Amino acid sequence: MLFSDRLFKAVEPVWNSYLEHPFVKGIGEGTLDKEKFIHYMKQDYVYLIEYSRVFAIGSTKANDLKTMTIFANLLHGTMNFEMDLHREYAEKFGITNEELEATEPSATMTAYTSYMISQAQLGGVENAIAAVLACAWSYNWIGRKLATWPGALTHEFYGNWVNMYSSDGFTKIANDCINLINTIATDKPKHELKKLEEIFVKTSYFEYMFWDMAENLSMWPVKELAKS
Repeated sequence: MLFSDRLFKAVEPVWNSYLEHPFVKGIGEGTLDKEKFIHYMKQDYVYLIEYSRVFAIGSTKANDLKTMTIFANLLHGTMNFEMDLHREYAEKFGITNEELEATEPSATMTAYTSYMISQAQLGGVENAIAAVLACAWSYNWIGRKLATWPGALTHEFYGNWVNMYSSDGFTKIANDCINLINTIATDKPKHELKKLEEIFVKTSYFEYMFWDMAENLSMWPVKELAKS
């Protein structure tokens, strides 16, 4: 059994819950409130900036040129291919690239990216790929699932989101991550594989928390309490 099969089995119930989440369902059904999507898009933009740092860490920790190149290509794909989608949506709302970059990070975004970066820095190259895997893989998994929903690919607003994350280009990004974790996991002792699985499971939970943050327009609890 491939290590990625073991990982998917560990998170399958969590990932299935993504499809039942009102935010994800709203994208697939085309009913999501645009204010929530704007909040998500801005938070995800600054998330991707931090996420890209993990690819950079992975490239510096790579033990061979092939692995270094894979991380470099993943970094390029994220900062251009994926972030371009956010810039295109922002333009529709009259939000500039400068405003996107100046987004105040939410508590969930900060916690998630801090965890990824800390795990990538604490371990070797295997920690770096484990830290980014849930995001790339689950977005492709969600995109391909939503692509089968009636009208999801052709929706006038959210269709672009579903199209991108279900596309061959993004599938390649996800598969590159999956293949890399399988390669790196080869001959690893059980205790190291357990640690990589722990990182993957926790980042999958963070993914759910990110959907929650978007659905509830959350930022920081203290500020929200002050408003009440």
